[in-house]
Amino acid sequence: MYSFMGGGLFCAIVGNILLVVSTATDYWMQYRLSGNYAHQGLWRYCMSNKCYMQTDSIGKILPCGTTTITFETNQKHMQICVSSIRMKHLMISTCFLAAYWNATRAFMILSGMSCFAGIIAGLMSFAHFSSFERFNRSFAAGIMFFVSTFFVLLAMAIYTGVTVNFLGRRFGDWRFSWSYILGWVAMLMTFFAGIFYICAYRMCECRRGTGPR
Repeated sequence: MYSFMGGGLFCAIVGNILLVVSTATDYWMQYRLSGNYAHQGLWRYCMSNKCYMQTDSIGKILPCGTTTITFETNQKHMQICVSSIRMKHLMISTCFLAAYWNATRAFMILSGMSCFAGIIAGLMSFAHFSSFERFNRSFAAGIMFFVSTFFVLLAMAIYTGVTVNFLGRRFGDWRFSWSYILGWVAMLMTFFAGIFYICAYRMCECRRGTGPR
C-alpha cells in the first residue's frame, strides 16, 4: 500500500508543477497575425518580441452598457459613446472573452490549490498515527486529487471549445502549443495520483476487514 501512496505522491507533485508552469507560461496558442509570429497564454499575448496583458486586447466596458472609443484629432481626445447594433455585438463579444479568460484562469488556479492540498494530506498519511486516521488521510488525498482533475478538465474544456470555435476563426494559421499540452498532462498526473491513493485506502480497508476481531 505504501508503494501506491509513494507513486501517487510522485504523480501529484509532478502534476502540481505542471499546473503551475502551464498556468504561468504564455504558450497556450501560437498563430500568425499580419505576417508576424505571435503566441498567447492565460495572462499575456506576445508578438514582435513584446508582450501585453490579455486585458489590453479586451477593452473597457462602460457601466451604461456602451463601448468607449477614443479618437485623436489635432492632439485632442474625444470620447464617444456608441450604442448601435454593431457596437452592442462588440460589447457581447468582449464580455464573452473576459468571462472566458477569467473562467480558465480560475479553474486552473483552483486545480493547483486542490492538488497542493492533496499533497499535504498525502504527506500526512505517512505519519505514524493509528491506521484508521492514517488511511482516512489517504482517502482525503485521493478525493482532493480527483477534485483537482475535475477543475483542470473544466479549464481545458473551456479553453479548447472557445479557441476552436471562436478565436481560431480569427487566425488562418494557428495551433495549440506546449503550455496547453502541459495542462492535459497535468490532468492525467493528478488523475493517476487519485487512483493510487484510493487504491492504497482500499487495500488498507481490505486488510482491516480480514484481520482478527
